[in-house]
Amino acid sequence: MAEPGGSRPVTISDVQQLVKRKDEIEAQIKACYELLEGQKGVGMNEPLVDAEGFPRDDIDLYQVRTARHNIICLQNDHKALMKQVEEALHQLHAREKEKHAKDEAEALAEAMSQNLPQAFAKVNAVTPGSPASISGLQVDDEIVEFGSVNVNNFQNLQNIATVVQHSEGRPLSVTVIRSGKKVHVGLTPKRWAGKGLLGCNIVPLQR
Repeated sequence: MAEPGGSRPVTISDVQQLVKRKDEIEAQIKACYELLEGQKGVGMNEPLVDAEGFPRDDIDLYQVRTARHNIICLQNDHKALMKQVEEALHQLHAREKEKHAKDEAEALAEAMSQNLPQAFAKVNAVTPGSPASISGLQVDDEIVEFGSVNVNNFQNLQNIATVVQHSEGRPLSVTVIRSGKKVHVGLTPKRWAGKGLLGCNIVPLQR
């Protein structure tokens, strides 16, 4: 992609490539979280030594350390990439005002919203300092995947409650739609100063 002030203007294709890369990074982050889940539910912060200070022998320490390192690196890559997307969009919008704005805007909208999965629930409250808040979950996030729950098997909020109860202290893979974009959140249900294990309120979406 051309840098601001460079010789070649940003194109819709550039944005589509950035969005594709963003999706790939999110998939890699999700895979790393799933690997940690498969290692006795070890998350990002759980100790890798036993009570006596010896390395745990019930998990693959190399895999866990590698996955944790990869998650941190990938999240940094994701943040940088989102900034690139934002800058590219600003450049596109500036040019659209001058030339065939309608056509490019429609193509841009298609690039940013293609293949968005269907949401089944929505976050309508997040308590500051709660596990949900710390994970990055936000009000108005539309949930498309909550652990093993998705639009195909979701029946009621008890489905989510069951997943939360069985995942206390272990990272959950949560995917939401935020401002028309798919966002991956690593959420670890756990006891905190407030009520419940999450500190947020979720309501089913009426379809």
